[in-house]
Amino acid sequence: MENKPAVYRKLFFSTLKLSAFTFGGGFVIVPLMRRRFVEELGWLEEQEMLDITALSQSSPGPIAVNASILIGYRVAGLPGALMTVLGTVLPPLVIISVISWFYQAFRDNPLVNVAMTGMLAGVAAVLCDVVITMTAKLFKQKRILPFVILAGAFVASRVFGVNIMLIIAACGLIGACDLFIRRKREKEGQK
Repeated sequence: MENKPAVYRKLFFSTLKLSAFTFGGGFVIVPLMRRRFVEELGWLEEQEMLDITALSQSSPGPIAVNASILIGYRVAGLPGALMTVLGTVLPPLVIISVISWFYQAFRDNPLVNVAMTGMLAGVAAVLCDVVITMTAKLFKQKRILPFVILAGAFVASRVFGVNIMLIIAACGLIGACDLFIRRKREKEGQK
């Protein structure tokens, strides 16, 4: 890997660029982070990015900020986490500050309303891409448990109205048990 100042610069400017030019929140920026840090820079493995995404979603706070902190920390420790979180929060902070000064003009402008409606279509497309990309990796693993958990979480939330925190806790517990069992089997297979 490169020297530390170069890594810090790349982390900061990568997250700054991603945050400045994405619209739609964390579910939109996470696949772009994946493309940048897994495919382009090769700093993370695909499974690490999936784990980071899962942790980011289940942690309190914005997904994009959580993911950037985890990526920065994984790549360059605490200074890396500081660089990525600063790069992620700076653009929305500046943009929202400017918009707040001109809120009345933006709110009543029909062109802004049309543009926002058009952006929703783009956000929907990116979300579909995220779902397809991440589930494709699950299909390659040829494991049924992730799909059972996915279906169970959906039914628990939509049909039975179970609190999302309970669903997250149950999924985390099931995932931890599954990991423990798989690691135990791997160790027994190595003996």
